[in-house]
Amino acid sequence: MRDEPDHRRVLDRLVAGMTALRHDGQFDEPNLDGSAGDYISFDAWEWPQGVGLYGLAKLWRETGDDTCRTILEDWYTRALNRGLPGLNVNTTAPMLALALFWGKTRDPRWEPVLEDWATRVMTDAPRTPEGGFQHDVSDKINAGELWDDTLYMVALFLAAYGQASGKRALVDEAERQFLVHARYLTDPETGLWFHGWTFQGRHNFARARWARGNAWITAGLVDLPDLCDLTPSVAAYLQGVLTSQIDALLPLQTEGGAWRTLLDDPSSYEETSATAGIAYGLMKAARLGLAGPAAALAGRRGVNFLLSKIGQDGVVQGVSYGTRMGHDLQFYRDIPVQPTGYGQSLAILCLTEALHE
Repeated sequence: MRDEPDHRRVLDRLVAGMTALRHDGQFDEPNLDGSAGDYISFDAWEWPQGVGLYGLAKLWRETGDDTCRTILEDWYTRALNRGLPGLNVNTTAPMLALALFWGKTRDPRWEPVLEDWATRVMTDAPRTPEGGFQHDVSDKINAGELWDDTLYMVALFLAAYGQASGKRALVDEAERQFLVHARYLTDPETGLWFHGWTFQGRHNFARARWARGNAWITAGLVDLPDLCDLTPSVAAYLQGVLTSQIDALLPLQTEGGAWRTLLDDPSSYEETSATAGIAYGLMKAARLGLAGPAAALAGRRGVNFLLSKIGQDGVVQGVSYGTRMGHDLQFYRDIPVQPTGYGQSLAILCLTEALHE
């Protein structure tokens, strides 16, 4: 394991690599409103950038790095000056970092933005039966569908802003979303999570135990209690869900320290963003007493794999591109690799947690 100064230098490179990302036109994502989707460039407002900003906010709160604070403040200032996009699951993702930022600074510029967005999530966001948030995104309406990504993109924001603003109803909604999604997306046979569920046909699509989706869950389950005060019964239930998932993840780690894009499929490729997110969750769970030493060891092995995938330019390699719902497992094996904001962010989260080791 490398020492903390090395991690700090790598973190500085990761931040530089993320802020330098630009869309090269290789992956065009036309939105429903006719605008051009950009899931790569740092300055765009979408879910990859939102997760990237969360990584920066966590790094800033952990280290007090003024560079991260300036990047965050400038990014949101530019975004508000341009005007915000329409509300959906993925465009909610940048609100999580803003909630953390406002919760620490109490800058009055940000509270009305957060309040308006949270109110519209609660009142306007389409829902599935049992009240789960339907996973609608900028370029597609996914009627009747629950995806594991939604918890990271929406529920964590409601938890963070609800706690910081004293609006308990938002925290209660975040809890509800974790419970509803766990009901339909956890696999009782393995303890892992499926990528999605549809109420139109009532099935889990390809029954894909997709690695990055599971990383959102591992990371989300350890971050949720940090962001808000959970109801004790909900905390106990989610602890059981986390324990089952960790027990399933540990034997699936590859010899090199990674997890594959289909966790239980040896023919699928090792995937860096999922490895970073899972390693982050395992190390943090062990530090908080939510998991044992085996989780910490697996997390450290994941860190070493991650470090081998970070270039001198700070760009994380081996990251699978944004992944829609697959109707067969080959779909996941064929997802191309592409540097992205979430790849940078999950690496930042992972190495920030490694500073505690």
